[in-house]
Amino acid sequence: MAQKADSSQTPGLEARASETDRAWSELGPHACVKILIVAGLLGILFRTEIGEMVHLWMTDPNWSHGFLIPLFSLYFIHQKRREILGLESVRDPVLDVLAGRRPQRLLSGQTRANYLGLLFLLLILAFYAFNVVSPAGYAYLRPISMIAAAGAVILFLGGWRLIRHLWLPILFFVFAVPLPRRYYVGLTMPMRQLSADVATALLNLIPDVRATAGGVIIEVVYQGQRLEPALDVAEACSGMRLLMAFLALGVAMAYLHERPFWQRAVLLASTVPIAVFCNIVRVTATGFLYVLAGQQYTQGVYHDMLGLSMLPLAFGLYGLLAWFMSSLFIEDDTETGEGVVVRKGANHE
Repeated sequence: MAQKADSSQTPGLEARASETDRAWSELGPHACVKILIVAGLLGILFRTEIGEMVHLWMTDPNWSHGFLIPLFSLYFIHQKRREILGLESVRDPVLDVLAGRRPQRLLSGQTRANYLGLLFLLLILAFYAFNVVSPAGYAYLRPISMIAAAGAVILFLGGWRLIRHLWLPILFFVFAVPLPRRYYVGLTMPMRQLSADVATALLNLIPDVRATAGGVIIEVVYQGQRLEPALDVAEACSGMRLLMAFLALGVAMAYLHERPFWQRAVLLASTVPIAVFCNIVRVTATGFLYVLAGQQYTQGVYHDMLGLSMLPLAFGLYGLLAWFMSSLFIEDDTETGEGVVVRKGANHE
């Protein structure tokens, strides 16, 4: 007969629970004020770059996912709150030397300022200033400098042990930085041509249809009549929008799931072919609607709905791959305690 476990028989259970349920209120007013001051200074320094990015998120559908990136980064930080709040600051070794004290020894779970971060910050700010005032400056590197500066500040204030928990939330902001126009077009063109070629091959399977692809333009002849206008795989249909958003979400899912490293790497690498495949499906479906239903069903709300339907397809394929890798191996772990034995694994008859 099963009996309810008594917490007194499992020492350390309450301690482990309290470590897991830590709250941000433990930071205290001093740490909160320091965070607000640092964030405010960075915001003032890079206000131009922040304003330009937010404006592009609002006006360009290809980068509308940028509004979600800061929310994901904050969620990543929240997931690491137990490790972050468990870090204990020690005195600055430089101040100890100036005061004639012996520097404190850094123990496990302790962190202190790292002046290498200050050096990185000065170099980053100098590089940022060069990109602002110099005619040879590169605009794309300005918001990248903002992200690097945030990492350098965290390294300076909290050291490598704090960076270990915050490196991904910082780097994740890269997905919110719009690519330069010429690089964006250079990446979309091969994807548009691939989608056009595959869609053309599949359209030719329809009886009385003869389709030919010229770059990103698909000429269709149906029942002896040329359909006008020709089907154009436009930049909006390149799949780049889905690729960037899905790549960011793939990084988030691979980071949040408790999996072996190789499985996370496979999930992350799979985001690119899944996004490309879904875009090929979208262009091909648009071609079939164009031939069999009419041009009006490939524009406006129908076109947008078809594009949105690719998200469930992409996540379904991603989830199927994750389930398949999880089913490859069956865990058989045994945990023993005082009077309690828990076995995880497949049931054996």
